[in-house]
Amino acid sequence: MTAVSEPTARTEPTVDAVVDAIEREGWALVENVMPPDAVAAARADLTRILETTPFGRGEFEGFKTRRVYGLFGKTRTLDDAASNPLVLGVLDLVLGHYQLSAPTGIEIGAGEAAQPLHPDDAIYPMTRPHEEIVVNAMWPLCDFTAENGGTVLLPGTHRWGSEFPTDDTPRITVEMPAGSLLLYSGNLWHGGGANRTDKPRLGVVLHYAASWLRPVENHVLVVPPETARGLPERLQELLGYNIRPPFIGYVDGRHPRKLLD
Repeated sequence: MTAVSEPTARTEPTVDAVVDAIEREGWALVENVMPPDAVAAARADLTRILETTPFGRGEFEGFKTRRVYGLFGKTRTLDDAASNPLVLGVLDLVLGHYQLSAPTGIEIGAGEAAQPLHPDDAIYPMTRPHEEIVVNAMWPLCDFTAENGGTVLLPGTHRWGSEFPTDDTPRITVEMPAGSLLLYSGNLWHGGGANRTDKPRLGVVLHYAASWLRPVENHVLVVPPETARGLPERLQELLGYNIRPPFIGYVDGRHPRKLLD
């Protein structure tokens, strides 16, 4: 197995720099994006939610990992992260029209094994390589390290066709402080790392998908109209209360926002 200890796609907090890194390496890391008070609030609220969240049901979810699905129906502490200007600026260029797909809080428990490697575009029946259809934003709510389950990435694999990784495929474990922003292509092979510590590793991954695709999670049931009415307009759109031009996603022939109005 080939390992690279120091990530090479740390970049400046500009849209162009991040897009360039994603196109070149498949990922980009920007530190100090989420304010410390926002990190603390999200961590506290997710810790509360995790008290009643079951462990995973298989090797992929993780038997010692807990995942908070229905995220935006359970907490408001990540609303700003979902519509962060840097994230949306990158998505505007990479995906064009997009929506949230599978936002999830992930607590990798002590002693958890490494997650099987995978690209997130694999759930859609498309031949690789193809245009970008998914981009992920990982927000660490504690420091991610090589020991506690930091995300493992295989740089350059976003350009692969039908290949599968081998033990010799170069990979990195992204170490980053809480409040960082890790953006990576949905075409990129990756996985959660093994947690070899005695403490859990908590983070949030916000998956965005091109808006002509069906999102992984049905957000208009997780966040029904009576809840969505009180949210910022851009977040409403990201949760599916929107159309992809010219008219994909209408309700009774009209823009979904009319339903909220």
